[in-house]
Amino acid sequence: MAEPASPEQLRARLSRIEGQIRGIAKMLESDRPCEDVVTQLMAVRSGIDTVGALVLDLHLGNCIGCAEPTERVELLRDSMRMWWRFAPGETKAARTGANL
Repeated sequence: MAEPASPEQLRARLSRIEGQIRGIAKMLESDRPCEDVVTQLMAVRSGIDTVGALVLDLHLGNCIGCAEPTERVELLRDSMRMWWRFAPGETKAARTGANL
């Protein structure tokens, strides 16, 4: 199993995303084709999704892994709700935690 991401690794990923966003702003200023801009926006979204997954992985390891067995189910449900709030294409049921 892979080691969880360190805070330094997360900051590096966020810095890369920040650079991509600055690049997108420059692309818009220089009238780059929409397809190029959208491609870069998709790359940023993918990067953010990856950081979100890594942060959730840290949460699962740090918060749930140390919990008492009787608390783990509820903590897992809370983590799922947190992920659904973050995940693209969320649904109203996911936002409200319906069926959990």
